[in-house]
Amino acid sequence: MPRARIAIIGAGIMGCCTALFLARAGYRVSLFDKASRPMSGASRWNEGKIHLGYLYSADPGGATAAKLMAGGLAFRPLIEEFLGQSIAPAISLHDDSYLVHPESIVSAAQMERYFSFLDDQLATVDASSYLTRTRRTTRLSPNEVRTFASGAFSDGFRVPERSVNTLWIADRLERAVERNAGISFVPNFEVMDIATTAAQTTWTIDSGAQSSETFDFIVNCAWDGLLAIDRMVGLEPEATWSHRYRASLFIGTKEPVDFPSVVLAIGPFGDVKNYDGRHFYLSWYPAGLLAEGQDIRPPKVDLPDSPERIIEAVKSALLDRLPAVRAIFDSAERTLVGGGWVFARGQGSLSDPTSSLHRRDRFGIRSRGSYFSVDTGKYSTAPWLAHDLAQRIISQI
Repeated sequence: MPRARIAIIGAGIMGCCTALFLARAGYRVSLFDKASRPMSGASRWNEGKIHLGYLYSADPGGATAAKLMAGGLAFRPLIEEFLGQSIAPAISLHDDSYLVHPESIVSAAQMERYFSFLDDQLATVDASSYLTRTRRTTRLSPNEVRTFASGAFSDGFRVPERSVNTLWIADRLERAVERNAGISFVPNFEVMDIATTAAQTTWTIDSGAQSSETFDFIVNCAWDGLLAIDRMVGLEPEATWSHRYRASLFIGTKEPVDFPSVVLAIGPFGDVKNYDGRHFYLSWYPAGLLAEGQDIRPPKVDLPDSPERIIEAVKSALLDRLPAVRAIFDSAERTLVGGGWVFARGQGSLSDPTSSLHRRDRFGIRSRGSYFSVDTGKYSTAPWLAHDLAQRIISQI
């Protein structure tokens, strides 16, 4: 099947990476998305943390960390292969500083034990491909914490994790897709039905308004419609799930601002990412959570007419806890509010230590015949999964 036709539904980081893998191997790919351009949803509007597992101290057994570490270590070489350039300009300036939030579901002592465990795990693998050289976790002194945080925070750790500027990555991935002659991007496409032959060797996608198209392989990478599309082909959901629409701030400043990359951990709190001294990501989870639900389809999200309400809520919450963050807001010359749907195999509140959302190892690829469904898991694991998925498809052609 040298001229196999492949359809990919969802043009986020997972869909774009998979399309580029397959197109560069010589296959024709149609890339569908509900938006008017690739990389328009959660893949563009998130903090870009390239996880090694440190955020998941509420899963002390390490199952989440093991999976995230593998994906995080593969991120840089794979994404640089797609883009044909170094991503060094997009990498955050500092290792993340985790501050133990007063209402954290994990104590400082528990975090310290978990971080030490992960440091030991990281020392046993080749981490040279990560965004930067990795070092063991260090405990912040009270004076270090007080330089940027309020007196409510007394414990903190500097961990060997960094992030990438997702806006920078999204722009370049979009261009890579547009320039590849093997990829046909189909915008504003809503999947209404998928039909198949009895042998499940060819599939027909129907959008209702547009004519149907037939493909040899279909890959479902649509986070906000994953389960509903799977059900069209008889692939039923596994266990529990949740949809959450999250929005955050992206600030460009008039002049460089010296502020660390900070995570207020762990639970429904917030963080700040300093990418290059002039570009920042800021979030306060309760202010940015605009919708959530556990139905087969995401609930309706009412986006505010003006972003000012979200901006002010995030600003107020962060200033109360990180007073030094005022320097970023005072120097802001451009503030964007962006967000997208997040899909996770788990339910509950992040403020509940028993919530299954604190374990994020249950993601990956499911299939039925030549139909594949992908739960990306995290932004950082998408290129790693895309590589695996492309190899599976190629092996079947």
